[in-house]
Formats: sequence, structure tokens, C-alpha cells
Amino acid sequence: MENKNTSPELFKLLNNALGRELQVSVQYMLQHTIWNGKSSTLPSEVKKSNPSKFVTSHSPVFFPSKSLKKTAITEMIHAENIAERITILGGDIVKEVPDYSVGDSLKEILVIDKTQEASAIQLYNKIIEMAKEEGDKTTAKMIGSILSDEEDHHKTFSTLLKML
Repeated sequence: MENKNTSPELFKLLNNALGRELQVSVQYMLQHTIWNGKSSTLPSEVKKSNPSKFVTSHSPVFFPSKSLKKTAITEMIHAENIAERITILGGDIVKEVPDYSVGDSLKEILVIDKTQEASAIQLYNKIIEMAKEEGDKTTAKMIGSILSDEEDHHKTFSTLLKML
């Protein structure tokens, strides 16, 4: 049975998380598209991503395009899970994507994305703490799983920044 006594504060944090996931999904996918095009050898040659091969490691060999695409898709799955959880708990979900920044250089992209992931880690730790205080183990567990992915994303962007 679901916890229908979710506080307005927890709904607010969950909606912040949902907005953030939608934001970075768009941001990372646009970054992927831009850098996938820039990796073409000839200006007239447009590389198209192969959907069947997007699941690659976050190896720098595949950066920036493949890692950004994989991360964008992971973030969209997070958004879906959070939106479903809010709805199950009886809340209303955000319906707009917050502003995002794509960046003008590889270094700028990595700094922006690393910062996004760091703020997500802080937000998800708050949500987990509040969900536990409210006795909502399901939300705490779900956000804990998402937190693990965000920590991996932060590590990836940090590592790639050091390689520049």
C-alpha cells in the first residue's frame, strides 16, 4: 500500500527532481546531436546515430556523442520513474522543462554537465532523507537507485574534464 500522506515539501522536491531530469535529458540530447555532427570528417557528411548501438560505455573513445546520448536516455528514464511515483502518491507533476544550457565548447559542456550532476546528487540525498522521515521506503529506494546513476554521471564528466 502506498503512502498517501506525502508532505507538500516532498512533492516539491520530487517535482524539482522531475524538472531537472527533463531539463538534462533535453540538454544532453542536444549536446549529443551537436557533437555528433561536429565529429563528421567532411562538412557534407552528416553522421547519424545508430539507435541499436547507443548503449556503449562512457569510454572517452565514444565521447562526446555516444556518452551524452546514453546519459540523456538514462535521465529520461529517471524522469519517467519520478513522474510515475509522484502520480502514484497522488501529486501533480510539473509540465514544463526548465531552461537548459548546451555550452559552446567541449570544456564548457563538461563543466555544465558536471555541475548539473553535482546538484542532482545534493537534491536526491535530500529526497531520500525526507522520504525516510515520512516512512516512504519505496520513494527512498527508487531515488537511491537514481542517485547511484547520477554519481556515475558526475564521475564520468569529472574524468573527461581531467582528460582535456
